[in-house]
Amino acid sequence: MRGRLTLDKVNAAIDEMAQYAEANAQLIAAPRKKLGEDLLEKALELRDISTSEPVKGKHFFLEVDLKGPVLKLDNTGKSILTVLRHVGRVHEARIGKHRVLILAKPQ
Repeated sequence: MRGRLTLDKVNAAIDEMAQYAEANAQLIAAPRKKLGEDLLEKALELRDISTSEPVKGKHFFLEVDLKGPVLKLDNTGKSILTVLRHVGRVHEARIGKHRVLILAKPQ
């Protein structure tokens, strides 16, 4: 592990990333009529991202979504992302102006 990261922190971050990806998948699959105006804009943007080649058919979330209790863009959160990228659990792609984190299936 890197720095003062513990296995519990990394596992909690993986669970939180799975929640972000599931929320995005539900937002993409939701019908337009049931979405509010603010959610509709985000849903359309996520639909555009989900049709791009590196992301197609995979679970993903945006870097701007990282604002949970465990995983945020502070030094610890960046270290967790670095560890997960190194292990191969997360891949990163730039699509447009967004950094998209793609979850890999566990082996």
